[in-house]
Amino acid sequence: MEAFLCTEDLCRHFGGVMATDCICINIEENGLRSIIGPNGAGKTTFINIVTGRIPASSGKVIYQGMEITNKPTHELVKMGICRTFQITSVFQNLSVFENVRIAKQARRGGSLKVFSLKKSLREVTEETWAILERLGLQDLAAEPAKNLAYGDQRVLEVAIAMAGNPSILFLDEPTAGMSPAETRHISELIRGLAEEISIVLVEHDMDLVMSISDSITVLHYGSIIAEGQPEDIRANQMVREAYLGKEE
Repeated sequence: MEAFLCTEDLCRHFGGVMATDCICINIEENGLRSIIGPNGAGKTTFINIVTGRIPASSGKVIYQGMEITNKPTHELVKMGICRTFQITSVFQNLSVFENVRIAKQARRGGSLKVFSLKKSLREVTEETWAILERLGLQDLAAEPAKNLAYGDQRVLEVAIAMAGNPSILFLDEPTAGMSPAETRHISELIRGLAEEISIVLVEHDMDLVMSISDSITVLHYGSIIAEGQPEDIRANQMVREAYLGKEE
């Protein structure tokens, strides 16, 4: 079966440093794939290449049978490839509703002319409310984003990404800085979204990764050292050494 998204020998070097080294990965349609590894393993670099933030030095990215290597981010978003970032990026002075509505408007073409038609305005509003309700943000719709708890801001960032109607969503450390309760909440949301779209999760919380992932890819020094289901990764000696050192 053809992979939904795959990379072929994907490389990126910065000077003499190989940040990603011939990565070949196959991501299926729907489900949750986690990408883990020690600091500096190349996880965020890999996401940045696939989502058009930085170009590949060599190799290919193929999405639904079409090569998309080095396409700009805005084109990839239109194709259904969206992401969040390690650092929260929302419009702090706008309401929760307006943050998502603007993203939904941009997905429809980014022109204010979309609101010249009552039908278009109604559709955008309905779609925005649907996203807020899907992610449990409806009661905070009128609240300025800057007033939200940190965990709710991270959920809002996912809502903004969902406004792009993604087929595949890359989440870069979505639980960083969260309390245990906030982590449980967003992990449940992410697991639910993985029933509808493909999720690629970069995360350092191993308990979270092991509990919600369908499959896991482990990077070390820019290369894949292991892939498999959570129980396979948990028992893998190379993974243990990468995280703990050979003496352990």
